[in-house]
Amino acid sequence: MGPYSGLLDELRVVTAGGELDLTTVPALARDLADARRGSGRAFIVVDLRGVTFMDGSVLGPLCAARRDCLGRRGWLRVVHHPPGVSLVFRAAGLQDCFPRYASPQDAWLDIPADRAAADRGT
Repeated sequence: MGPYSGLLDELRVVTAGGELDLTTVPALARDLADARRGSGRAFIVVDLRGVTFMDGSVLGPLCAARRDCLGRRGWLRVVHHPPGVSLVFRAAGLQDCFPRYASPQDAWLDIPADRAAADRGT
């Protein structure tokens, strides 16, 4: 895990892999906090494509980071592949807050995975 500068100076990408549960979420929460350092607008892409398991313990840090980003006129978007991560968001009723993006580039351009797939089908 670790944040790094991405497409623009304002964009931060936080990546996570493996299992995200009570024992590993503190590291993700630290990375999210590091990505939000500073006082300007915050644009964060959380790349969860490498996550093999995720439980609900990740929702608190993700929701807190999203609230902070929105409060700073920015956003937080999540890249992931179904079904595991999607199931956690859906079970919590947060799929509208965290729509699925297929890649960091799609997240930056605000092209949700469902819309990108529909566009390719036409």
